[in-house]
Amino acid sequence: MTAPVSTPPNILLIHADQHRYDCVGCNGHPLLQTPNLDRLAAEGVNFTHTFCPIPLCAPSRTSLLTGVWPVQHGCIANAGTEAGATVRPQLTTFSQTLHQAGYALRYVGKWHEAGRTPLDYGFDHYVPERDYVAWREEQGLPPRPQQNRWFGETDPYIAPAQSRLAWGAQQVMDALAAAATQAQPFFIRWDPGEPHLPNVVPEPYASLYAPDQIAPWPSFPDPLRNKPFIQQQQRCTWGIADWTWADWAPIVGRYLGEITLLDHQIGRVLASLAALGLAENTLVIYAADHGDLCGGHGMIDKHFVMYEELVRVPLLMRWPTGLPAGIRNDGFVCAALDLAATFCDAAGVAAPAHFVGQSLLPIARSEHESGRTHAFASYHGNQFGLYSQRMVRDRRWKLVWNATAEDELYDLENDAGELINLAHAPECADLLADLRQHLATWMNEINDPLLNEWTRRQLT
Repeated sequence: MTAPVSTPPNILLIHADQHRYDCVGCNGHPLLQTPNLDRLAAEGVNFTHTFCPIPLCAPSRTSLLTGVWPVQHGCIANAGTEAGATVRPQLTTFSQTLHQAGYALRYVGKWHEAGRTPLDYGFDHYVPERDYVAWREEQGLPPRPQQNRWFGETDPYIAPAQSRLAWGAQQVMDALAAAATQAQPFFIRWDPGEPHLPNVVPEPYASLYAPDQIAPWPSFPDPLRNKPFIQQQQRCTWGIADWTWADWAPIVGRYLGEITLLDHQIGRVLASLAALGLAENTLVIYAADHGDLCGGHGMIDKHFVMYEELVRVPLLMRWPTGLPAGIRNDGFVCAALDLAATFCDAAGVAAPAHFVGQSLLPIARSEHESGRTHAFASYHGNQFGLYSQRMVRDRRWKLVWNATAEDELYDLENDAGELINLAHAPECADLLADLRQHLATWMNEINDPLLNEWTRRQLT
């Protein structure tokens, strides 16, 4: 067991957009090359059962900032939609807490809140991802192609070193070099917009994974039988209802290729951290806001579903002087909420009173278990219209309560692809009632307004 150190560590958070759990080499993908993420896992802790609080960008990221569930911070959908909102100003964020504790905070990359920037939340420096567009123009490079809309394509105009990911990694390396000259501890956060679709990828990464070598996801042959109609509508909305795996495989290949490109840029950042002499006392965390369907269940992107492809995410932590190495921890983790609490714990300061997550440091050190027997998530709709869902999952079973459609119940042990909805199976009635009760208890604890006098009878 590695004993905690007395000096507050530096913290480097790499927080990707739309990276699914099973698309990391160390998490079992048969083709994907992610040597640097695999190295983080080998030299640190791999939390194998990590779930996002909501499979949607802005609300999940706001939960990371504020340490509370979406219904508690008020942002339940992305900006520009009928439920878009900014964070409630009375909620202190982890970044403000670290700033007050003397940390120097820098932010690089994608920011997903309208009207405010990281500078409003305690960060001292901010390099927005949109600056890459100007950089690319300064280099005399044409804009990124957009011929294939959301389905992605090869970027023929650039080498990998000119990609947005390489540019972002360089900004992080510059931030590390600047932080190394300061006495105060640093918190550096890099939010690459990748591997979020569309995957516009330079060679050789665009063709790294041949479509004919990519096997269909376990969930791909989903007839959507006995499932909410909105799932069929999702396919129709995107114009992909009749797609075969031959249509999907090139898109999946670019998604995987962009993850490998991301991994290689992470390798550059880790090498810079070591070269600056900062690696030993820097807590490095790799996480994601949520996952990606990418052909799973014959769907694209996200919305209206709570499948594992969306709610389960990678989470890797390495801190050579503060955490053990080579640990796989299968306790339930709520990524955003627990990370917010973990940052405060690592800094040696009390988390804001409203935080509801738990620090992962003592769990990673095996000082105690996570204590969670269930994972939860919510969804409220986005650009295609509001649609309320709540999810509860234990080791084997998952219940998705669709407030205005039929429920979904999946046996993850025998149906890993979540193809068979057992919500109406008579033999599952007692199990369904138990999961509904767990869901109602959680919703009551967080003051979820969806649990009201009209809906409570569905759950209790």
